[in-house]
Amino acid sequence: MNRDARAIIEEGAIIAEDVKVGPYSIIGKDVTIGEGTSIGSGVILEGKVHIGSKCIIGHHVVIGTPPQDLSYQSEETEVWIGDETVIREFSTIHRATGKGNETRIGRKCYIMSYCHIAHNCRLGNEVTMANNASLAGYVEVNDMATLSGFVGVHQFVRIGKLSMLGGLSKIVMDVPPFTLADGHPARLFGLNVVGLRRHGYSKAERDQIKKIYSIIFERHGNLPELLEAIQRDFTGEYVAEIINFFSQGRRGITRFIQEKRLNDVY
Repeated sequence: MNRDARAIIEEGAIIAEDVKVGPYSIIGKDVTIGEGTSIGSGVILEGKVHIGSKCIIGHHVVIGTPPQDLSYQSEETEVWIGDETVIREFSTIHRATGKGNETRIGRKCYIMSYCHIAHNCRLGNEVTMANNASLAGYVEVNDMATLSGFVGVHQFVRIGKLSMLGGLSKIVMDVPPFTLADGHPARLFGLNVVGLRRHGYSKAERDQIKKIYSIIFERHGNLPELLEAIQRDFTGEYVAEIINFFSQGRRGITRFIQEKRLNDVY
C-alpha cells in the first residue's frame, strides 16, 4: 500500500515493510532501506546504498551513482546514510572511489535542495547543508557543522565541529571547530557563538575556546609545542576536539581575517 505501482524496485532490494516509495522511483537490487523512511517520486537509488530508519528522501534525489572521478574503475563501493536524515529535492550523493570505500552521512543531517556530496565524503551527525552547497571528493564535515547556500568545498578539506560557513563561500583550507568562516576564499571571523550557545556551551567555555585559538593563531612557536601547552593548561571535551583537528589534515588551516583579531570575536 505504501509503494506506488509506477515505482521500479529490483529483486534483491531489502526494504522495511512500512517504507513509502513514490511514483517513478527506481530502487536497485543492492539497496537497503530502514523502517519508517519515505522515498519521494523520481528518486534513483543505485548500487550498494544503505539508508537508515525514519529518513526522508525528497523528489528526484539521486544516491549511489558512480563518482565523477576519472580514477574510478567500476569497483564495488558503498553509500551509508544514518537514521532520521533528510535529503531534499534534486540532491546528488555519489558512491566512493576505491574498492571497499564508502561515502557516509551521519544521523539527523539536513541536506537541502540541489546539494551535491561527492565520492568518499564523510559527514558527521546533525550536519546542515543549505541549498546548492557542494562538497568535492574526500571532504570531511564534522558534527553539527552548518554550510550555508552555494558554499563550495575543495577536495580533502575538513570542516570542524559546530563551525558555520557563510553563503557563497569558497572553502579551500580546513575550517577549525567552533568557528565562523566566510569569503572567497574564506577567512575566519570569530567563534560560532550562537551555535555554541544553542548547544549548551557556557560563557566560561566559550572564553576558554577563545583563549585556545588566541594561543594557536597569535602566539609565536611551532604548532606541536602550542598544542602540547594547550593540552596541559586547559580541560574540556572541546580541548581534545581542537587538538585532534589541528594534529591532522593536508590542506592547511583557514586563517583569521587580518582586520579582525580574536579579541573582537564577541
